[in-house]
Amino acid sequence: MPCTLPKERLDETIRFHGHHCPGLTIGIRAVELAERELGDLAQIDLVAVSETDMCGVDAIQFLTDCTLGKGNFIHRDYGKRAFSFYDRKSGKGFRALLKDLAPGDRSREQAINHFMTIELDDMFDLTPLEALAPRPAQVLESLRCEHCGEMTMESRTRRFAGKTYCIPCFSEIDQKL
Repeated sequence: MPCTLPKERLDETIRFHGHHCPGLTIGIRAVELAERELGDLAQIDLVAVSETDMCGVDAIQFLTDCTLGKGNFIHRDYGKRAFSFYDRKSGKGFRALLKDLAPGDRSREQAINHFMTIELDDMFDLTPLEALAPRPAQVLESLRCEHCGEMTMESRTRRFAGKTYCIPCFSEIDQKL
């Protein structure tokens, strides 16, 4: 079934991202898949996980209202064209991996049209997820880096020789060893 996103919502998504490209279209279709599999996304406790930083991530954040800041969007920098969606309430979830759809000699516009019209099952491989959804974001203490003095989230600090460091400062110190 071709993309079912209403034109005005599609236009808003394109405006948010800045242009219409094949990558954005992949994210749009991934959201459609999430709606098909999990139901009305506005009615569930949705968590989205992206294994890439490609353009489609903007569509997922914009259309699902899952964001890094709220802790219901998680970026795992694996460089894979895969997205997972979970409903924390029901425990239901799935991972969608973009199938290897070699574009061949398609132009940008042809690739967009292809992704907008292809059947979702022909576009993505789905795997049900047995694991629990990632836990909600936690508010952690901020610690002062003993080198630069900047406050840093506790989970992002490193300890060395009894002192607490932010990651950039720890990297400088660790490189000197």
